[in-house]
Amino acid sequence: MGPRYASQRGAIFFSGPAPALAYLAIMRFLICLLALTGPATAWEFTPGLPCLLTHETPQAEITLTYDPRIPLYTVTIRQNAPLPEAPVFSMRFDGPAGLTISTDRHGLSTDSHAVTVSDRGFGNVLNGLQFNDTATALLGDRAITFPLEGAADPVAAFRLCNPQAGV
Repeated sequence: MGPRYASQRGAIFFSGPAPALAYLAIMRFLICLLALTGPATAWEFTPGLPCLLTHETPQAEITLTYDPRIPLYTVTIRQNAPLPEAPVFSMRFDGPAGLTISTDRHGLSTDSHAVTVSDRGFGNVLNGLQFNDTATALLGDRAITFPLEGAADPVAAFRLCNPQAGV
């Protein structure tokens, strides 16, 4: 016995399991499609040891870590193309509290696709991320820009890094 049809003022209504199954199939397809659209673009804070602050764009990803036991902060910028060797690494923050900070204490990964800076204090970096519109990592002739929309709350949580016991 097939689905039953009922008409009420020109509309057709289906009864039985067929409409529910069709709805579920369509929803599964849409969920899969959304999952395949690319990397998440939100800034994300993850508590733990170390605490993490991450953001990914189609061009690059940025990861900050903080381990309160040491205490030590790191920032790593990673992209698919190799980064150039350079004597100075800088981050420029553009917006209402704009600033540029530089260091010669940076290192490239063995594959040259990432640059990392470690330090015991990251107040200027965190201020730049929390209170501006864009952050641009500068290494040699390379400039990698990250939008800071939605970064303020995750950065505020990262500042308060207080890992839970057992994490």
